[in-house]
Amino acid sequence: MRWLDHRVLWGSLLILAGVLFMLQNLDVIPSAWGIIWGLFFGLAGAVFLYAFVTDRTQWWPVIPGFTLLGLMVLIVADQFFPDFENLWGGGIFLGGVGLSFWVVYLVNRQAWWAIIPAGVLTTLATITVLDSFKVDAGWIFLIGLGLTFTLVGIEPTSQGRMTWAFIPAGILLLLGLLTASPLIPLINYIWPVALILLGGYFILRNFRA
Repeated sequence: MRWLDHRVLWGSLLILAGVLFMLQNLDVIPSAWGIIWGLFFGLAGAVFLYAFVTDRTQWWPVIPGFTLLGLMVLIVADQFFPDFENLWGGGIFLGGVGLSFWVVYLVNRQAWWAIIPAGVLTTLATITVLDSFKVDAGWIFLIGLGLTFTLVGIEPTSQGRMTWAFIPAGILLLLGLLTASPLIPLINYIWPVALILLGGYFILRNFRA
């Protein structure tokens, strides 16, 4: 994006924000302010995403872009569905931020670090929604983190695969499975299997070396 485009877009957003603040202070159409501010956040998010699409070497606009779009959804939906924010608010906000990191990773596969915040935020978004429906989802947090580190270990990089990520992945996945209530009776069987697999892993690495 050319610098002139930047100045025009950001300047227009600032002017629009100033006009909205002025109209709000004058109590003009107060009943519609939720929708108006929601649309403003959506427009601001679209501008950030446009800045990213036109210059993909700059990945940072993706984060405020999807965050602002998430805020737009929350604000506008809350105007029509009063309980929407209580049930879905946290999940949509965290999911929007997490989606931005997924986009960073998918656009630039060398940015493997984006997998970690993306996975963590997506997991937290899922847990937040489930908690609002009174679902016990503590074990999902461990499973989500375990899957996140598994993906880090699988993804090839310029320095090779990061096999160290499989260690926290295995521990987190095991703890998540043990914490899941349906599997509690199987703990006496899971631990021996886990120890056997871990021992076999070290032996296999020794022979490969």
